[in-house]
Amino acid sequence: MRDLRPLQGAPGTEWSIGLPESASAADAILVFGGDGTVHRHLRALVKLGLPVLVVPAGSGNDFARALGLRRVKDSLAAWGRFASGGANVRAVDLGVISPMGGGGEALPHGPHYFSCAAGVGIDGEIARRANSLPRWLRAHGGYALSLAPALLTFRAFTLKLSLDDSGAFVPREEHSTLAAVFANTPVYGGGMRIAPKAKLDDGLLDVCVIHDISKLKLAGVFPTVYFGRHLGIREVEYFPGARVRVETDRPLDVYADGEYVCRTPVEVGIRSKAFGVIVAE
Repeated sequence: MRDLRPLQGAPGTEWSIGLPESASAADAILVFGGDGTVHRHLRALVKLGLPVLVVPAGSGNDFARALGLRRVKDSLAAWGRFASGGANVRAVDLGVISPMGGGGEALPHGPHYFSCAAGVGIDGEIARRANSLPRWLRAHGGYALSLAPALLTFRAFTLKLSLDDSGAFVPREEHSTLAAVFANTPVYGGGMRIAPKAKLDDGLLDVCVIHDISKLKLAGVFPTVYFGRHLGIREVEYFPGARVRVETDRPLDVYADGEYVCRTPVEVGIRSKAFGVIVAE
């Protein structure tokens, strides 16, 4: 609880550990951890509807980074302003994953929220491998380190995307594909700018599809993802969407915020202004 102590200095503030039973039992919620910790509590946070402060203390802190909270001291400054009556609460969107049946497994509590990004394809294989690494290594390039072994075993799949167009889903051309990512934030996977145009409050997901590309070329261009320069590559397709149906020629794992969710086929959408977050400014 070392990171908690500096935040306890506000006079007249009462603290408790664990999520409150109702919104009337607290004024705000602090989440200490990384994207996985935030991810596991999203359903409860949305239900409570209280302002949330994320303190970046995990192996991956992309959601906090998207909020401008890169270090613990950034969260401390944001908390100080909020506790002093500041109006630094911002409503943000969340992604939503819903299995479609026909091979996709049912989720125990219905639709599944994510804060940063969901993905299928080699993205999921990399996430699976990265999750098996020691925590320190995951926080220091674990995603990049997992790329090479994933490239050796993963094979391309046929992807069918259908976009919601005024209530009717319109299929796009099917492609041989390595990965499809549905992003709510510009960064994921430890700082990769997979969706450099994404915004947390625009009511849209940014979709990035990497069509079949030689694995040697993919390994060579992979570093450009950290700077958002991959959008200039011919095999990369990028577009916005509010709801997307995702079907694959074989069931593939769906990962979100680095955590396993289910298998395809799925529908991925957005919940606009899902809950409020405490930000630095």
